[in-house]
Amino acid sequence: MSLFIRYGLRPSTCVALEKSLFYPRSNVLSYLSFSTSAPSGAASHVQNITVYGSGLMGASIVQVGAQHGFKVTMVDLDQRYLQKGLDIINASLKRIGKKLFKDSNDQENLIESTFANITTSTDSSRAASKADLIIEAIVENIDTKRSLFANLDKDSPEHTIFVSNTSSLLIGEIAEATSRPEKFAGLHFFNPVPQMKLVEVVRTHKTSQETYDTLIEVTKKMSKTPVTCKDTPGFIVNRLLVPYLMEAIRIVERNEATPQDVDTAMKLGAGMPMGPFELSDFIGLDTLNSIVDGWRKEGKIDKNLVAPSKLLDDLVKTGLLGLQALEFSD
Repeated sequence: MSLFIRYGLRPSTCVALEKSLFYPRSNVLSYLSFSTSAPSGAASHVQNITVYGSGLMGASIVQVGAQHGFKVTMVDLDQRYLQKGLDIINASLKRIGKKLFKDSNDQENLIESTFANITTSTDSSRAASKADLIIEAIVENIDTKRSLFANLDKDSPEHTIFVSNTSSLLIGEIAEATSRPEKFAGLHFFNPVPQMKLVEVVRTHKTSQETYDTLIEVTKKMSKTPVTCKDTPGFIVNRLLVPYLMEAIRIVERNEATPQDVDTAMKLGAGMPMGPFELSDFIGLDTLNSIVDGWRKEGKIDKNLVAPSKLLDDLVKTGLLGLQALEFSD
């Protein structure tokens, strides 16, 4: 309800009040805030990007980079995986083209111009040899990631920046496998990458200012909105989101409400576009469970926030990992 309706104030008065009350730039916020801007041209030396991993996230990052003028190499272990990645990109570009253009020629030009910037490779070492920026988007396993980066460290030029797209692992612990911690950071894209504007730029205490500035500019050139966070479990979004999803599951475990009512309550009462169960199904219950288990083992987050859930464990063990998981309440 607007201030005008609630208190009978004149519209001009309401505008002034709403600006001061709901869109403040207080001294406290000014003091606490820090800039995500970078010197103009910081990313000018980044022309060649190599992405390791051709799954949904990897392929989508490749697409966005290529769409915005970067030369991108997509790397995976087998040509079959690479072809699946190319198919993901092609299908995504067709959807985007239909939304942006009525003319079929314009739609085709979008696809052709993007693919003109994409190459593929199964040769990990060779793909790293000319990279200005390497983005890792492989399986969410710290030992696998560390092994990959240790090898890439030997094959990449000294100026190459390394980033991981991990959503839950600590960047600093991955970076320890290399000799370039000052050129190592996190770039956490969100699925679906072509549509989601946010990218979390994760700095470790060893990430250099030059590396950080470059990554801010790279994300902006990709038409993304970067936010900066320190190297802590879950960064910003998942640190807030995962405990919220887990508490929704516990509400159902305690028989306080049904999944459907929890989702309806959060959508209609809190303005969420998706309820927590709908979102959990979209993320994947196995993924959610893996994140919580990992955080609990690290011991760096309040144990009550990451306490195990029997309901979630049972669903994962039963193989109900996605949209079908809500069947338990039917």
